[in-house]
Amino acid sequence: MHNFETLHTNIELDDFLNNHKLSFLYISKNNCSVCHSLFPQIKELMMKYPKINLGYVLVDEFPSIAGRFNIFAAPVLILFIHGKEYLREARIVHLDQFEEKLDRIYENFQ
Repeated sequence: MHNFETLHTNIELDDFLNNHKLSFLYISKNNCSVCHSLFPQIKELMMKYPKINLGYVLVDEFPSIAGRFNIFAAPVLILFIHGKEYLREARIVHLDQFEEKLDRIYENFQ
């Protein structure tokens, strides 16, 4: 099973981003209906990409992440390659388009 690792601190986040070639963050917020309804769909989608390490951040518990990644609305989905942001989707995520972008990126890392 390909699970999301919950990250709570900048140190955990730095380790997560620096120790994996491909990293994905799902940044959520309490009382965000879009965040909570989208997450199960993202979890299912990400099972197609076993080489991507998955991280989950709750902004309410890790508020400094908002400033670090310029987050103004939730959810935010960010794909990192070698610790650098490569793909970002926020608030309204069109899953089919997101999947197409992920497929193209992922193919280059096989």
